[in-house]
Order: sequence, then C-alpha cells, then structure tokens
Amino acid sequence: MGFFDGLLGARGYDFDSGNAASNAIELTKRHHQVSLTKQGAATGHLRINLTWRMRTSDFGDSPRGGLFRHPFQALKPPEVLGHGQSMVNVDLDLGCLYELTDGTKGVVQPLGGYLGDVNGPPYVKLSGDDRFGSASGETIYVNLDHRDDIKRLLVFVYIYDQTPAFDRTHAIVTLYPSNGPRIEIGLDERHQQARSCAVVLIENVKGELVVRREVKFVYGFQAELDRLYGWGLQWGRGYKTKAEK
Repeated sequence: MGFFDGLLGARGYDFDSGNAASNAIELTKRHHQVSLTKQGAATGHLRINLTWRMRTSDFGDSPRGGLFRHPFQALKPPEVLGHGQSMVNVDLDLGCLYELTDGTKGVVQPLGGYLGDVNGPPYVKLSGDDRFGSASGETIYVNLDHRDDIKRLLVFVYIYDQTPAFDRTHAIVTLYPSNGPRIEIGLDERHQQARSCAVVLIENVKGELVVRREVKFVYGFQAELDRLYGWGLQWGRGYKTKAEK
C-alpha cells in the first residue's frame, strides 16, 4: 500500500572546501553547511537533483561459483546498476517546502501536481516525476534572482510504495549552483523503516543564502516533516493515481 501526505490547504559556516578532482563539496555531519553568497553563487537558477541506484546484491543472493574455478571472483565488489522497472518497483520522490518573505507557505512535489513556478512565486519548480531512478533523476529549479523573496526552503525525499529502505537505494541529492562547485548530500544512512528524509535547508539569513545539511529521517511523510520544522500547513492522506504513477 503506497500512501503519503498531500497538501490541503548563532550558526558557524563550517564546510568542506571541495574536491579538486570532482569539483564537489560533500556536506557531512561534521562539515554541514556552506554559504552560496560567499561562494558567489546566490544568483541564477539553482538546480537540485535527486538520483538513486541499487546494488544487485539487494535483489537476492547472486549465484556462487566455485572459488577454485574463479579464485578472484569473491574479491570483486558488488556490481552497481541503475534502476529499471523490470528489476524492482522503485519510486523516490523529491519535494520542497517553501516559505517566502511575505509569509506565503506551501509545497512543491509530484503528488497533487504541485510543480511550482520558477519565474513567479514560489520561484521553485519541479521538472517532473521520475519513478524508476533514471540517469537524470528528479530535478527542482530555484530562481535565486528572487532570493530576497525566499525565506527558507526545505528539500526532502520520500519513499513511495514498496521501495527499499534509504540505506539500500544509495540516493544522492546534488545542488548545482550557477557558479562554483556542486554540493552533494548522501542519504545512505541506516534507517530501515524511515519513509521520508529532510535533506537540506536553504535559508536567507540577513541577506545571505546558507545551505545546511539536515539528513533527518522520519517514519511518516510530509506532515511529520512539517511538524519537525514548524511549517504549519494542513495535510491529508494522498494517493498517486495511475496517471501520476
């Protein structure tokens, strides 16, 4: 049964300097935030992408060959493959709770067709709903040219239907600013019964845009994330229709 919520109505800037080889900043528990403003990346469109994949070992034990026939087979790491409908029923959804400086609050998510608008309020738009973990994944665009209109954004991911736990999906949320290195947040911690995860909070702090790693897993859906962060929206149970699937 796949069901989840539908909408009814003194910090220190401690962050990694990035990996020169990959041109990426990885936000971790220790190095958990970065200032887009200080990096000169607080303008243009911020692209937020969700991708995931699974190891073939997650689909059952692979056939074992004899060690004498294949002496080095046991030393090989498990093969990593992208999702496919024939392999497993997988559906991770990317969403974003938003609060604007004029007090407007809401959500951008696949459920209910709340796809947002990048050129008008809330200046946040979801590109679509990827159900099978394709290479492109799911993407949210944020128009940072309207950063003064944005108070805070909470990017979250939730599991739909019979998707395996987060520690098996190897999900990664990546932020691509208009300037500077990309920012990566991995979601492979062991929370086997969690259905949702608050991934990253983007806040306008006295004119400075700060990206902070959250990675807080909850056992419910959007309503529980709302309560955790005090958004104050009204939620009801929602289901994906066949068209939305």
